[in-house]
Amino acid sequence: MTSSDKDLRDAFFDELYAIARQDPRVILLTADMGAHSLGRFKKDLSRQYINVCVAEQNMISVAAGLALGGKKVFVYTIIPFATMRCFEQIKVDVCCMRLPVTVVGIGTGLTYGGDGPTHHGIQDIAVMRSLPEMTILNPCDAVITQAAARLAYEQQGPVYVRLERGRFPLIYGAGSADFSRGLHQIREGEDITLIATGNMVHRAVEAADILRKKFLSVRVVDVYRIKPLNTALLIKMMEGTKGVVTLEENCLTGGLGSAVSEVLCDSCKGIALKRLAIPDEHCFASGDREALQQLYQLDVSNIVHSIVRWFPQRAEHVFMEGKEDGFRH
Repeated sequence: MTSSDKDLRDAFFDELYAIARQDPRVILLTADMGAHSLGRFKKDLSRQYINVCVAEQNMISVAAGLALGGKKVFVYTIIPFATMRCFEQIKVDVCCMRLPVTVVGIGTGLTYGGDGPTHHGIQDIAVMRSLPEMTILNPCDAVITQAAARLAYEQQGPVYVRLERGRFPLIYGAGSADFSRGLHQIREGEDITLIATGNMVHRAVEAADILRKKFLSVRVVDVYRIKPLNTALLIKMMEGTKGVVTLEENCLTGGLGSAVSEVLCDSCKGIALKRLAIPDEHCFASGDREALQQLYQLDVSNIVHSIVRWFPQRAEHVFMEGKEDGFRH
């Protein structure tokens, strides 16, 4: 994989800027937030950019009012403040009227590791999944993050976009995938389907490459639209393997793993499922993101060993002894 030289925030807001230049209906509201690419909004599109300051709940209500007046509105702030602090406003002011408001949250998972539970973005998927009208996008690299801006713009109702901070390796090439499908298979495999979202897609690819050397063939699926799930395509991508593992930097309750388990249950598919996520607890440990991922066994080494320990049919024996014994594909 090649690395991107663009911060994922800039990939999103550069595309939104291009859209807004063509469509004066597009309005961006921020709650005193910064990003390099926002400077052009303030300079060139000052009538389409409003800083409401630290007043997130009011920001959602202002966005709803603008949407009722015919605007396509994007709001931007840190994930817990964009979702849990504003849940009632999003539910009542935006979702109940199916208004074209896109909530853009920055700082997925344990991005703000040193700031504690107030800043962790690990319960937001569960919260936003509970809203019937909501579309949830969770991109993993600059290419699909750029595409997410246009996907959100083209939606007729509420959208929630989870943005990563920083630069990540490219999973997708320009024009390489149909992002309207909601998920994409990025690795072939026959033993296990490893389903990931957001930054954990990169961990999934690394883990799959290691497991392949250890005689486990792992199919990797990126779910970048968590809601609505493309259920038919997801089932097709899970079929033919002996087990399914979900991987996310979110709370175990209500996230991607929960969504996949619902699909398996509702479709009566008898496929074994293992969910890898943050336990159902607040994280009071302080540290950078990598340290906290290791604490919760979401680093590549722990992901590999978790899969090996769980996978049936003597996977652990094969892994530890290095014997093929029918696991090479």
